[in-house]
Amino acid sequence: MRVPLPQPVPRHWLRSAIPLAVFTLLLVYLWARSLRALSGCRPGAQSCIAREPPPFQVRQQSGPLEAPEREGPQCLGPQGMLGRMMRPFRASLNPERDVELSQYLAGWRELVRFLAPLGSIFAFATSEASAKVTALEALVHGPEAAHYTSLATMVAWERPGIAPRLSAGCPGSLTMLLLHRALRWSQLCLHRVATGMLGGPDAGAQCSDAYGTALAPHHPWFVRQAAHLAFLAFPGRGRLLELACPGSKEAEARNALVQAAGTLEDVYNRTQSLLAEGGLLELA
Repeated sequence: MRVPLPQPVPRHWLRSAIPLAVFTLLLVYLWARSLRALSGCRPGAQSCIAREPPPFQVRQQSGPLEAPEREGPQCLGPQGMLGRMMRPFRASLNPERDVELSQYLAGWRELVRFLAPLGSIFAFATSEASAKVTALEALVHGPEAAHYTSLATMVAWERPGIAPRLSAGCPGSLTMLLLHRALRWSQLCLHRVATGMLGGPDAGAQCSDAYGTALAPHHPWFVRQAAHLAFLAFPGRGRLLELACPGSKEAEARNALVQAAGTLEDVYNRTQSLLAEGGLLELA
């Protein structure tokens, strides 16, 4: 009697199973990171402040902060997606070489709105970013709000021995560091999408490479693998440019995205300097 052969797995099941596996891995990782952030700094550490971290700033690559004098596309205007994002981020850079936290978080809110429609990888990233923005907003508007007006005042307040009532270690500084790394990835991704050459790597490959530079060194192996799988479903360059600057020509959309990436880069560099001065770059 012949034994019947097992039926092959349907292709549509495989297509559904891969994204489900990616989502499950990322959910587990985000849940673990949330528990770690709530419990304070690295287990066993006696201080939230690392000593003498190696300062590092990215090389300016996305152009100057100032907008061009000629009238730009509508996406850079008051009602445009990129314009709404760039204004609070620019406003966060005060003349005292500090970063105003309320404006910084308002810029992040707009950045999340921009990134959220771009697919599953951004959905998870923006969900985690939104939770961190909410946590920092609670400090900015909480009972100790006077110590959370800017990045410099927050770092000074959360130093050991200054704020003994902080039971969670350095909640604001740790959360800020994680947002800071995510901002670097966003900046690199947008800049590479805007400046990519025809016939070169597609947007998914470029943003995956940006992930490898900015975030992968801080993630465990299984999260890195899940992220690289998710980038396979990343939207194309044309779709990203259309979302960033609807109704504009490709050249205009690219230029607008370069300006937006330049703003993020300026904010990143300012924040990097302040975190380095406070000894916070190795906090997590």
